[in-house]
Amino acid sequence: MTSLTALLEPYQRSGINLGLTRIQALLARLGDPQRRVPIVHVAGSNGKGSVCAYLSSILTSAGYRVGRYTSPHLIHWTERLVLNEQPIPESRLIQLLEEITPQAPTGLPESPTLFEVMTAAAWLYFAQEEVDVAVMEVGLGGRLDATNVVDDPLVTVITSLSLEHRHILGPTLADIAGEKAGILKPGRPAILGVFPPEAETVVAERVQALNCPQVWVAPAQGFSQNGQDWAQWGDFVYPLPLPGRHQLINSSLALATVESLNQQGFLITPDAIQRGLAQTRWPGRLQWLGEDFLIDGAHNGAGAEVLAEYVRRWNRPVCWVMGMVKTKEPAEIFQALLHPGDRLFLTAVPDHASADPGELAALARELCPRLAQIETEEDLFTALDKAQKFSPPALVVLCGSLYLVGHYLQRAQNCGAV
Repeated sequence: MTSLTALLEPYQRSGINLGLTRIQALLARLGDPQRRVPIVHVAGSNGKGSVCAYLSSILTSAGYRVGRYTSPHLIHWTERLVLNEQPIPESRLIQLLEEITPQAPTGLPESPTLFEVMTAAAWLYFAQEEVDVAVMEVGLGGRLDATNVVDDPLVTVITSLSLEHRHILGPTLADIAGEKAGILKPGRPAILGVFPPEAETVVAERVQALNCPQVWVAPAQGFSQNGQDWAQWGDFVYPLPLPGRHQLINSSLALATVESLNQQGFLITPDAIQRGLAQTRWPGRLQWLGEDFLIDGAHNGAGAEVLAEYVRRWNRPVCWVMGMVKTKEPAEIFQALLHPGDRLFLTAVPDHASADPGELAALARELCPRLAQIETEEDLFTALDKAQKFSPPALVVLCGSLYLVGHYLQRAQNCGAV
């Protein structure tokens, strides 16, 4: 059997190349498996992964056969394709790719990208497994994303809108909103989060033009009880399973989606919702690994603001360990996270187009000159070792890139540390 690495390697250099022509042609050669998969389609600048995790867990708890497709992965490619909360076996993913790759030649102008090949594998897997529903997360944007090949989704969800990926999706919030709204389909329900006014106008006009039944969702009301964070959405009260105030809107978006599915004939009881919420896991996002070590995939300004609000709740000295890829906006991230007296260790993101740690350090000094310490380290684990040696212990936060968080988790898993 050919290895997974060998099957994917020819597509690794394809980069980002939005468009539907290649994926539609590839799926046609595979028998259009997407036509056999009922979907919930989820787009958004932040929060879409959490919403997908909630929905997958809730629908599984309700007894449905559920696919979930998300990206990127933290440790292994198999995390992207999930069936009833279980990652696809590597041998099965290899079988799917062996079926797909002969239909996906490389080196041609019309050759599919790596993301399109993996998305085709998801469509094929979920069709072969005859899922009741697949929760499909948009990779980038929406209108021209490889997941956007179904004309009649059960529900579409847009979680949030910010200026992430402006170099690809357009320079303004209106441009980006137009791309995200490209997943909306005529007459199909739309579940919509809280957007900046400029973006909300664009989405609202698109919803009206397509005559979509619409629900504009407000965040659930949060409260604490016996040290546990709780939420109330309408009459429904539940413990927040994932940390951070942003989960008030993410969980309510999931609940509104469940409500729409029930209106279409699904049977998802309050008990199933409670069980599904309680069992939701979304690693690498506000994840504690001991009392003094927090990891989070925050990699844009909006995500950094959420992380900053969460970290400052603990009123502790903070030591940041960060790396970023070149396409991100480091100034926005630093401005959200760094406070006078914090310590900052900067490192490279392995195996990706990493921003230069020295250049990041110079920017951090300019933006926050009263940091207690700024250092650069080529190796993540050297940086972490230094960060964890202060006395009294600082709160060490690893962030800046999901790829960096994944690199840490893979090494830790190999060493049996997580």
